[in-house]
Amino acid sequence: MGFSYASWMPISPSPSPLPNYSSINEISLRSSVSTVLLKYPGFRYQFSSGISFSSGDFMDYNRIKISYPQKKPIRNNKFISIRASSEQIRSSTNNRRIIVGYAVTVVLAVANRVLYKLALVPLKQYPFFLAQVTTFGYVAIYFSILLARYRAGIVNDEMLAVPKSRFMAIGILEALGVAAGMSSGAMLPGPAIPILNQTFLVWQLMLSTLILGRTYSFNQIIGCLLVASGVVLAVASGSNDSQMLTKVEFIWPALMLASSAFQAGASIIKEFVFVDAASRLKGKQLDIFVVNSFGSGFQALFVLLFLPLLSNLKGIPFSQFTSYLRSGAACFLNIGPTTTGCDGAPLLPLLFICVNMAFNISLLNLVKISSAVVASLSATLSVPISIYILTLPLPYIPEGTSLSPFFLFGSVILLLGLILYNLPQPAKHSS
Repeated sequence: MGFSYASWMPISPSPSPLPNYSSINEISLRSSVSTVLLKYPGFRYQFSSGISFSSGDFMDYNRIKISYPQKKPIRNNKFISIRASSEQIRSSTNNRRIIVGYAVTVVLAVANRVLYKLALVPLKQYPFFLAQVTTFGYVAIYFSILLARYRAGIVNDEMLAVPKSRFMAIGILEALGVAAGMSSGAMLPGPAIPILNQTFLVWQLMLSTLILGRTYSFNQIIGCLLVASGVVLAVASGSNDSQMLTKVEFIWPALMLASSAFQAGASIIKEFVFVDAASRLKGKQLDIFVVNSFGSGFQALFVLLFLPLLSNLKGIPFSQFTSYLRSGAACFLNIGPTTTGCDGAPLLPLLFICVNMAFNISLLNLVKISSAVVASLSATLSVPISIYILTLPLPYIPEGTSLSPFFLFGSVILLLGLILYNLPQPAKHSS
């Protein structure tokens, strides 16, 4: 983006000689649309198009002409360049958007994790049904939103023409992540799963370097590692760490690590799609729902292909899969004479689905305006916060639990990592 320049000169000759001022008294940068406020007593400002402004007005600084008061003689009519940095304005505005997006994503991530736990209270026998509802339901919802935005002119044909091979890669990676996560999750102890999932952040750092060519400073790398370490300490608090994986075959934690790698790869490709689309669309930003819709569509397609394997991994013979879906739907809606133990449905599952969709949109928006690693940090921060909230008495989960001092210690390390990652980088001066 660099710097922009505004050139000014006298609008018209004056009967009296014009002053020889070589600079303007004050220039203030304002707003995100690259405007400047020019102040000088007795001056009148005018665009090249002929629109006039008085001193103190705001204007775009493309080519501005200024008329002088009639005072002292001037030596020449040279153009004087006013240098104003639009980069600083845009950077400040983008930072504010990232901070707001980060905060919203953390709140939605916490709500998503808590509501997922609450939704599984009535659907504790049908977690696989809930996973299928979210996978296939979102395809219909996202494409409906995409169609409405296309008709409204928000999404155009150029956006829809973005190569679909990237979305296919996203879909198959996310489907593989689900398959690997389900198969290993059935064989791993509960506390080990969120701990192993924290390698997601490390995978993202490596893949964003390889695929996107990103470079990270030393404090950002250390900050990410501290975040992951803090979550491991917080999640593992109260568990017997030394015995957690001693009786587990190596293949299962390896599959969970692979699941995190698949999911991290999908998130990096999403970021690449936005970066690549900016050049294809000549600076226009790709609509989020294009990525959400086609990514979810391909994910659902590959999940459908993996369905026999996934159902068996969850202990559901494929021959009984139809009966399982009918029973799950009855519990989800809390209807039917034989439906029992589904108190809280359909309110809690529907709340989870709505919040989960909002979280996915917010997370992808954060990827769009920042990076996949920043989005991952927001989701990672939600882990200890969610754990703390889930220890409190909640509707349908009245039993509270206590946390060990390691939880607080891990949370402090996590926050230190976030602070270290977000420390301002020294400015690079160009000659």
